[in-house]
Amino acid sequence: MAKTDDLILFAQVVEHGSFSKVAELNSLTNSVVSKRIARLEEDLGVQLLFRTTRKLTVSEAGKVLYQGAKNVKQATMEALDAVSGYGEKVSGHVKMSVPTISGDLVLADAVAEFCTLHPGITVDMSLDNRFVDLIEDGFDLVIRTGYLEDSSLIARHLLDSQWVICAAPSYVTRNGRPERPQDLIRHNCLQYAYQMTGASEWEFIGEQGNYMLHVSGSFSTDNAGALRKAALGGYGIAYVPRCLVYHDIMGGQLIDLFPEQVGKRLGIYAVYPYTRQPSQKIKLLIEHIRKRYMEISHYFCH
Repeated sequence: MAKTDDLILFAQVVEHGSFSKVAELNSLTNSVVSKRIARLEEDLGVQLLFRTTRKLTVSEAGKVLYQGAKNVKQATMEALDAVSGYGEKVSGHVKMSVPTISGDLVLADAVAEFCTLHPGITVDMSLDNRFVDLIEDGFDLVIRTGYLEDSSLIARHLLDSQWVICAAPSYVTRNGRPERPQDLIRHNCLQYAYQMTGASEWEFIGEQGNYMLHVSGSFSTDNAGALRKAALGGYGIAYVPRCLVYHDIMGGQLIDLFPEQVGKRLGIYAVYPYTRQPSQKIKLLIEHIRKRYMEISHYFCH
């Protein structure tokens, strides 16, 4: 009969692709990990892993077992997390991914503060705009902007992020101020290539509902900071989340050209895998992040 802890160990080996990494995670030696996987193979009468000096390959039988072993690991972690909430001290590790703008603006500070408030918790936070695969990449929590369709995930709405169209006073002086959205067709529009709807499709509020305007320009980037710098330099008109340029608009370094007409507003969500019992540490972290967003909610929306 395969032992539960051996199944969990096997799931970790498949996920990390390395005996040594799993040995380190569990404070074991490589030989102990190797022996326990060999014992599992012996108990089941099948080879689960093919080992070479370069890499580990999972056999067909191993892939089938991994699906079940992964569920065992998840259920065990959920059970431990559910109980850990009864103690005063929460502990454990959280792997999370956040968008670059929110990461720079509020989340890096908020999450580091959370770790200080809860000394038993460690967090590995990556800044990434792509919608990562929570299950495949092993994330416990992801903060994302935009609509979520995957029903295997739970999303908690934190706040909305309004977009703005802005330019430096020097650009307006040289090229004139567009009075209505259609005037943008004659301007150099700097494009944020990360957008889901396409960098050159800018959304406006119309009498019969929102509409898209196709713009063009000489500069496009997938980095929000680079786009902000180009706008501040007077090189064109930018279409960006309000929070990115809030201080620039307040300080007069950028002009909000269409304050009431931009139609793009996206929700910011805390997303985590669907489980019946979200862990206490994830609940606390989401609540901490939500509070910090609320403190600067005026950066995101009027």
